[in-house]
Amino acid sequence: MTEWQPPSMAQRIGIYGGTFDPIHHGHLVAAIEVLSVMRLDTLVFMPAGVPPHKRHLAISKSQHRVQMVALAIAEQPQFTLSTLDLAPDRPAYTADLLAHLRDRWGAHHELFFIMGEDSLRDFPKWRTPDQIATLAQLIVVTRPNIEVDLATVTTTVPALAGRIHLVGIPQLDIASSDLRTRVATGQPIAFQVPTTVERYIREVGLYTTQPESPTQ
Repeated sequence: MTEWQPPSMAQRIGIYGGTFDPIHHGHLVAAIEVLSVMRLDTLVFMPAGVPPHKRHLAISKSQHRVQMVALAIAEQPQFTLSTLDLAPDRPAYTADLLAHLRDRWGAHHELFFIMGEDSLRDFPKWRTPDQIATLAQLIVVTRPNIEVDLATVTTTVPALAGRIHLVGIPQLDIASSDLRTRVATGQPIAFQVPTTVERYIREVGLYTTQPESPTQ
């Protein structure tokens, strides 16, 4: 797979990270809504390696997760895929990853890092949050029953002032952890994932044993 590289002209680029184990329609609906509301030129799906806070979890091999994302986004030209976060020497923290993307893609692009509202609540506890806010603006997708005091967050992380964009998205009650359990127990996952992804899961034999722990 050839690693994606943005064009030379400046773009508004969204960065959507996650384990995507498996990717599902909830991910895709959030992505297309963010793309539209924020008028992004490109939204980059970036499957993660084993995040520092999830080292104890069982995560499918990266080649399977990459292939499922590739199948899921194949018909949306403004969606693309990057495997930079899967490299053996990948940066361990978001700030380091964004700095690496700046160096690799060029400083003239406008970067937007996508996260859930629950993650924004914990953002001040992340490693070097001010550096993250300087490197990329935050697109925060709303979550039901979660309220975040933006004033408190921006007071704690001053670099975030004017760089948080809340985007409401249609809420689909789909979770990757539930999909893995459904496959392991012989239940259907049709209409919760793209047909191509469902076919791949069946053909490769993913999730045929009960998962040890949840990942989204």
